[in-house]
Amino acid sequence: MNTSILLRRILPALIIVVLVVGAFVWFTRAKPVVVVLKAVDRGNVESTVVNTRAGTVEACLRTRLSTIMGGRIEFLGVKEGDKVKKGQLLLKLWNDDQKAQQTLAEAQRAMAAQRVKEVCTTAASSLREAERQTSLRARGYVSEAREDAARSEADARRAGCDTARADVTQAAARVGVTRVEQGRMVLYAPFDGTVAKIVGELGEYSTPSPPGVPTPPAIDLIDDSCLYVKAPMDEVDAPKIRAGLPVRVSLDALPKQPLKGKVRRVAPYVSAVEKQARTVDVEVDFDMPATGNLLVGYSADVEIVLGGRQNVVRVPTAALIEGSKVMVLNADSGKLEERKVRTGIANWEFTEIVEGLAEGERIVISLEREGVKVGARATAAQSAAVAPK
Repeated sequence: MNTSILLRRILPALIIVVLVVGAFVWFTRAKPVVVVLKAVDRGNVESTVVNTRAGTVEACLRTRLSTIMGGRIEFLGVKEGDKVKKGQLLLKLWNDDQKAQQTLAEAQRAMAAQRVKEVCTTAASSLREAERQTSLRARGYVSEAREDAARSEADARRAGCDTARADVTQAAARVGVTRVEQGRMVLYAPFDGTVAKIVGELGEYSTPSPPGVPTPPAIDLIDDSCLYVKAPMDEVDAPKIRAGLPVRVSLDALPKQPLKGKVRRVAPYVSAVEKQARTVDVEVDFDMPATGNLLVGYSADVEIVLGGRQNVVRVPTAALIEGSKVMVLNADSGKLEERKVRTGIANWEFTEIVEGLAEGERIVISLEREGVKVGARATAAQSAAVAPK
């Protein structure tokens, strides 16, 4: 009897303890982590490579012009941003001394030409006299010595005429030299283009670049009617790239406006500007956008398409673990599990699944969330059914 009374008194307390302990365990146990699932779908997967550093929009034609000789800028016919035509005079240095030399050379050429007239006229007269003496000698009117003297005189006069003509040629060459020297003091546009930069002002001294000493060019001229992208690619990817491959070009200046292009040229050497990241420069031609004015020097990124496969089972590349595993939610146990898969071609967005997953299965794509690990209890987010792209 005493035992029954004792049990009736203790039982409520035991029930309360059990309820408290149960509640404690219930409320303190780990809550299921919420994960985002995506259905495995079918689609196209391309194998691509991208540039290691930002590429640059370049002009097909660009020249940095400097005068061959140094001097004071006497004429500056353009401003930065001006459009110019081929053959247009851009810059001229002071060259009055060279002009004076040309004037002197032209005067000497004129004098030499005048002397030719004088000397060669005398030579022609001496030749006629020699022929007359020969005729008279044949008829016995003059001696042989007289004929020889006339013939010698004619030969000497003819030699003098030839020398005078050579002097004219030499004087003309001197005139040409002075013109060439003046050409070293001027800059003409070698093609239609835009003046990108001018170094120097009217009256300042312009200096050409001596060998081995880089000096800023006087005028930087570009033809911005034709543009291409030059981008550095990792040396590991370079052997896969060849001229003609399709390319997608993206520009920071034109966001969300990818441009179609193709590889124009792959550099035949490796650039070692950065010792630990050797690259190969690739040139890409691209379609000009319908809107937006592209400027030389814009940064650009290129994605070169090496190949692709169509209608294959694929998953987001970011959903792969160590490149060959994915995480799935076991519907029966409510826990996360790893599954090994065999992959095919891949890019930054999608990876082909050759074996290990079937179309329609759902995988975890929120691997970055805290608590997402093998064996963890999980529940699918409300937006779990992520539609295939």
